[in-house]
Amino acid sequence: MFWEDLTWTEIDALDRRTPVVLNVASIEQHGPHLPVNTDSAIGRYFVGELERRLGHQVLVLPQVKVCCSAHHMDFPGTLSVSHETMLAYVTEILECVVAHGFKTIVLVNSHGGNQAIGQVILEKFGAAHRDCRIVFLTWWRMAADDLSKIQESGFGGVGHACEFETSIMMHGVPNSVREGLIDGQSYVPTYHWADSDMMTAGRAGLFRTVKEMSNGTGVLGDPSLASPGKGARITEAVIGHLATIVQDLRADPPLVSSGVGDVT
Repeated sequence: MFWEDLTWTEIDALDRRTPVVLNVASIEQHGPHLPVNTDSAIGRYFVGELERRLGHQVLVLPQVKVCCSAHHMDFPGTLSVSHETMLAYVTEILECVVAHGFKTIVLVNSHGGNQAIGQVILEKFGAAHRDCRIVFLTWWRMAADDLSKIQESGFGGVGHACEFETSIMMHGVPNSVREGLIDGQSYVPTYHWADSDMMTAGRAGLFRTVKEMSNGTGVLGDPSLASPGKGARITEAVIGHLATIVQDLRADPPLVSSGVGDVT
């Protein structure tokens, strides 16, 4: 179910134990071969596939497209808000959800730059609403074990506009990829203790802009290894894990007052 497609009476009739899903994404450059809506398109595609699989077992909020992308601002087309703005905006959306009686919330993140503030949202909102259950997840971390078996590139091959993201766009958003502009691997290494990619975390954090990390290409990884078939395998892995999380939460929800909505 999609929140924005329902009437207020239809929402009022829903079981308040239904998990509510919110995708947080980005509008930012994705190299020469992917559109600036890539993270939003991937997030919309994933939550759409989740809704297709679970139907009335999940309620999907309108996605938050413009989030924290200051590290991409060297590239035209990038839109960004501050961490403080995102914290306030997303938290106020969630306050509305809770005010309407829903107590189980899953934040699905499809942009690396949202991970730090996403954890803050989780901890701040969770501490303020002890009667709720809130989860924050990033798709490639959630499905890391399965994705490592799909990855063909070595270290640095998955990061941004890479083997994974390009494959998902080829499969889930056909005709969005400028395939003639796909090049090989792009990643500028740094201190060994700070080098990282989607699948491998550094031992310490070091701030670098994407322009610096990509030698000006905007690509972190190897999109030349992308394919629609690989995108289908990635999708299956991600949706499988995401559906499990949502169904686990639905099977064991927080207590909801019988005076709000249908809890039978």
